[in-house]
Amino acid sequence: MKASTAALWAVPAACLIPVALIRSRYLVVTVEGSSMVPALADGDRVLVHRVRLAAIAAGRLVVTRPPADGRWGAVSPSRWMIKRAAAVPGDPVPRDGAPTLRDLPEERVPRGRIVLLGDNPEESLDSRFCGYFRAEQIIGVVVRRLPRAEPERVQATGARPRLVTGKGEPSWTG
Repeated sequence: MKASTAALWAVPAACLIPVALIRSRYLVVTVEGSSMVPALADGDRVLVHRVRLAAIAAGRLVVTRPPADGRWGAVSPSRWMIKRAAAVPGDPVPRDGAPTLRDLPEERVPRGRIVLLGDNPEESLDSRFCGYFRAEQIIGVVVRRLPRAEPERVQATGARPRLVTGKGEPSWTG
């Protein structure tokens, strides 16, 4: 009897390990706002793979924590943002269209930094205003769009900047 009881408990325990592993590496995020229109709209849901800066290529959609300095007073530090990676470490600094990057002395994006831009510049607070984002701010990259959330679960805030929300914090810090 003891062997069969142990076997019954082994199967559920074995199933929990992959679930825990998946939850530690992926999260579902609901987009709030219009900073990524037309790629993503308010209420869209995306699957995010938690990665470090070294795994990000230019052009990928990135979920990040906002900068913590005073220029981001409208942003709650507990919220996340979604932006497109315009340049990663070693890429040329994209000076066009980003006032804070125009006067930088370096020709290439430094190690540990990334340039993130919203697809909708009229509605996006991003590297155009704050310069580089740091590696430790990165949560992960968008791997795919998911079906939209039910309308009653989507929050419309109306205030700029538009942000991304998600459950949980990553178990690592870039």
